[in-house]
Amino acid sequence: MHWYLDVLKKYAVFSGRARRQEYWMYMLFNYIAIIVAVVLDVVLGTLPVITAIYVFAVLLPSLGVTIRRLHDTGRTGWWILFGIVPLAGPITLLVFDCLEGDRSENAYGPAPKSGYAAA
Repeated sequence: MHWYLDVLKKYAVFSGRARRQEYWMYMLFNYIAIIVAVVLDVVLGTLPVITAIYVFAVLLPSLGVTIRRLHDTGRTGWWILFGIVPLAGPITLLVFDCLEGDRSENAYGPAPKSGYAAA
């Protein structure tokens, strides 16, 4: 749960790097929260009000952690725009998000993983 809260604390931080674990744990808790919001919307009959409020509330943190994840793999954050290309864009971003980050310092900062040695 602290991974989710750490990303929310960096609400609109687009610089630096995010390791795979930070990204995927945030996404896991984010999707769980979306499911809970949808269930609440259905039970209360307010679909999609609660879900929309939640999604808009976490839009900037989600973009920030995705951009920091791209930075960890040595790519510019502008790659996130490739996600709008039908089929190929989301698949490419998924592959980038699954790749291991640079083990040494890159143009976006030092390696966030403690076991990495600086080269």
